[in-house]
Amino acid sequence: MEEKHLALMIQRQIKKYGDKKALFSKNADGWHGTSWNEMGNTINAVSKGLLEFGLQKGDRVAIYSPNRPEWTICDYGILGIEGVTVPIYATNISPQAEYIINNAEIQILFVGGEFQYENAKLFFGANKFLKKIIVFDETVSIDATGDIMHFSEFLRIGRESKKDEQVREALAQASSEDLATIIYTSGTTGDPKGVMLTHANFFSQVESLNPRFDLGENDIELCFLPLSHAYQKSSCYWVQSNGATIYYCEDPKKILEYFQEAKPTYMVGVPRLYEKMYSAIHERLQQASGLKQKMFHWAVETGKRYNYKKFRNAFIGLILAMKYRIAYKLVLGKIGALLGGRLNFFSAGGAPLSHEIEEFFFAAGIFIAQGYGLTETSPVITANCPASFRFGSVGTPLSICTVKIAEDGEILVKGSNVTQGYYKKAEQTAEAFTQDGWFKTGDIGRLDDEGFLYITDRKKDIIVTANGKNVAPQNIESMIGKDFYIEQIAIIGDRRKYLSALIVPSFEALEEYARSKEISFTSRDDLIKNIQIIDFYRQRIDSHSAELANYERIVEFTLMSREFTQEAGEITPTMKIKRRGIEKNYKDIIEKMYH
Repeated sequence: MEEKHLALMIQRQIKKYGDKKALFSKNADGWHGTSWNEMGNTINAVSKGLLEFGLQKGDRVAIYSPNRPEWTICDYGILGIEGVTVPIYATNISPQAEYIINNAEIQILFVGGEFQYENAKLFFGANKFLKKIIVFDETVSIDATGDIMHFSEFLRIGRESKKDEQVREALAQASSEDLATIIYTSGTTGDPKGVMLTHANFFSQVESLNPRFDLGENDIELCFLPLSHAYQKSSCYWVQSNGATIYYCEDPKKILEYFQEAKPTYMVGVPRLYEKMYSAIHERLQQASGLKQKMFHWAVETGKRYNYKKFRNAFIGLILAMKYRIAYKLVLGKIGALLGGRLNFFSAGGAPLSHEIEEFFFAAGIFIAQGYGLTETSPVITANCPASFRFGSVGTPLSICTVKIAEDGEILVKGSNVTQGYYKKAEQTAEAFTQDGWFKTGDIGRLDDEGFLYITDRKKDIIVTANGKNVAPQNIESMIGKDFYIEQIAIIGDRRKYLSALIVPSFEALEEYARSKEISFTSRDDLIKNIQIIDFYRQRIDSHSAELANYERIVEFTLMSREFTQEAGEITPTMKIKRRGIEKNYKDIIEKMYH
C-alpha cells in the first residue's frame, strides 16, 4: 500500500504528469503555467535550501502570504524533509503574526509581498526565534542581508546545495503519522489555538471525498479561499492527488474576472460569496421589465424541476427537456457563463447557506455541495454530493468519521480526520474531547432519519434574550446579510429585551442607489443618517424577516460608516463576527438602541 504522506503523493504525481501544467498564476502579462516537472524541481530546491538553513525533522516553518504558486511549492518543500508548515493569514497584522511565530517557535518565515514583509520587519531582530525571512515578491525592496532575501536567492542556494541524499532519506522515512501542519484557528474568542494535523488526517479527506465527487486530471480548481485556511489547503491536496490543475486567485475582489479567464470546473468558497452573486443578479433583475422578470422566474423554476430529475436519475420527459433547453438558452446559461461556463460544482462551508440560494444555482446546473467541518477535523465532517443531497442540510457524514448529537444538542465527532490536539495546549486539548474520546465541535445541530445533518448555531454564539428565548444569530445574519445593499451585519441581544443589529452597508451599491433617487450626501456618515436611507434599510430588513418568529426579528438597527476589521478585533481572518469585540467597541451605539 502506498504511504499516505503528502510529499510522497506529490512526487508520484510529478512522475505521472511530467510536462503537463499543474499551476497557473496571473501577473501583468497574463496567466503563466508551471508544469508538474518544474514544480517538482522547485520543491526539491526549497527542501535543500531549508536543509542548508539547518531545518531538522519536526521544525516548524511559517508561510505568511496571499495565494500564489510559491505557497504550494514551499509547503511541499517543507513537508518533503519532514518539516511542519505553519500558515499565517496574509491579512494578519504584525502582533497576530508574531504570536504565531512565538507559539510555534518559527525560525524561517516565507512572506508574500510588501504588507507581510513590513509587518514581519516590525518584530524581526528583536524576536528570539525568527532567524530568516524569505520574500516571494521580487519587486519588494528588502534589507538584503544573509538573513533576509528574495525567493530567487533562496532557490539559488537550494539548487547549488549538495544535500540531495538527505532529501531522499527524509522521503524514505516519511510516515502518515508525521505532523504535517499546525493551523491556528482564527477564534471568535481568546488567542488562536494551533491545531495539529497529520498527513493521515489529510488523506482521510482524499479517501472519503473521491467516491462522492467526480474529480480528475482534466479538472481545474480556482484557488479562492486563503491557503492558510484548512478548507482551501485540504482542497488543494485533494485536487492535486487527482492530477487536476490549480489557478490561483491572489485578489478575491477580481473573482468574476478569474472565473471568465480560468474557466474552473470546481471551487471551494464561503456562503458570503454565493450570497453576493445571488443578490447582485436579483438586484439587476429588479431593473428589468415585468415580462423579463416573469421569464427569469419561469426559467429558474423550470431549471429546478429539470435538474432535480436529472440528478436523481428520474424520467425527464420530452416536454420538460424542451422547456429546459429554452430556459437555458434565454436565462440559465447566462448565469453559468458568468462563472466561466464550465463549473460543475461549488463546495460551500464555514457558515449557513440558505436553501433558496442553493436551489437557484442548482437550477442553472451548478451544484453547491454544502458541507460542514472545522479546522480540527481536517476539515470536512459532512457534505452533500450530487448522488445524495438535501438542500438546507450540510449533508451526511464522510465514511471516515462518525457523528452523534449530545444531550444538549452539541455535535460530536470521531474519526481519522480528527486532530490529535492543540499545540502546547494540553488543558485545552483535554477540554475539547469527551471522556470517551468524542471531539466537541461547539456547534448545535440535529440529524434527520436519513442521516443528514442540520446546523442550528455555534454553541457559544446562541443569544438568550431577557424573555428567555434562544436565538441563533448566525442564521439571522445569513438571512438578512444576503441583501445586495448589506456588506456586514452583527446581531446583538444577549440578555436584552429584543434584538438589534449593527449594519455596514455595501457603500458602492448604496451610493449608486442614492444618486438614482436624487438623495444628496457629502460623505458616508451623511448618507447613513439620511431618513430615506434608514427607511430603505428598514423595508429591506423586514422583507427578509418574513419567516422569522417575532422574537427573532431585528427591532432596532444602526448603519455603520466603516467596515468591521481584524485590526479592531471585530472579525476573524475568515470574516466571522467576533461578537464580544464588536459589543466592546460599539458599546455606546448599542446602548442607544435600547433606550
